[in-house]
Amino acid sequence: MTSPVVLSEGCREALLHLRETREINTVILRFADTPGVLVVEVEGNLTHEELVAALSADAARLVVHELSFATPEGSRRHAQLLVLWMPTAADAQEDAAYTAGYTALKEYLLDVHVHLTARRTDQLEYRRLVALAG
Repeated sequence: MTSPVVLSEGCREALLHLRETREINTVILRFADTPGVLVVEVEGNLTHEELVAALSADAARLVVHELSFATPEGSRRHAQLLVLWMPTAADAQEDAAYTAGYTALKEYLLDVHVHLTARRTDQLEYRRLVALAG
């Protein structure tokens, strides 16, 4: 990807909404028709199952998700995840663009410490995400 990645105003607002209000727990981003510009595809309060169902089997996406879980001791915890969804059906050009977007989001979201790349839905299994966030 030759152009830098830009977060649209709507994208920045959705990420701020996620981080500050906690009314939503998921923001799914895609590249707009304008090269290098990330826009919001989904902004909502999704269950884990709804999150996985919202991801296309053949199109890459970037996901910021607030995972809620209980520790083995029973206390409630939350952790934000940054996910690069790169299904095996995605092409090489899409792979390069979304990898650049993932890198840009890691730099923008410095307080998000759990980063992962998933190519299959089983890599987003709830217990696996909890173990990564734990």
